[in-house]
Amino acid sequence: MSLIAAKWTIAEYHKMISAGILENRRVELLKGEIVEMAPEGEPHAYFSSEAGEYLIRLLGDRATIRSAKPIALPDNSEPEPDIAIVQRLGREYLEHHPYPENIFWLIEYSDSTLVKDLETKTKIYAEVGIPEYWVVNLKNRYLIIFRNPQDGDYASKVTVKTGTVNPLAFPDVAVSVSAIVRE
Repeated sequence: MSLIAAKWTIAEYHKMISAGILENRRVELLKGEIVEMAPEGEPHAYFSSEAGEYLIRLLGDRATIRSAKPIALPDNSEPEPDIAIVQRLGREYLEHHPYPENIFWLIEYSDSTLVKDLETKTKIYAEVGIPEYWVVNLKNRYLIIFRNPQDGDYASKVTVKTGTVNPLAFPDVAVSVSAIVRE
């Protein structure tokens, strides 16, 4: 006998949130499954907060920086990346979380969630066409950059420890790797 997990839509997930069923639980919806999120340790909180503030200063009014807020994906996923760099749509975000077409790139800080961020979330983000996804390995202090989604995966994967990165959405902007990784 095989077990089949119940799958949830984003609308059903929102009903559970509104009804208080998921109150006091750190969860996200990934491909229709409600997944527990690991507790956020001090390094994770510190590095992601510092990077968010750095990106706000760096990008100014060219993008909105959303920290640990949901994004809405068409595959019944509503993950909460550590940092989402999205279009400045103002009050439109009262009606919906950013969709893939609103997202410039995403950043995850990973320690205990490295496998989920490198395998599960990479595929989810590539499948919906998010052009760029960065994962910061907190244990070893380096940045993995995924670009060019094709056939449900990213065609490009580069690991960097130093220097600068020019995001695809803003090729004229040089993002300091050390400001993101905080060596």
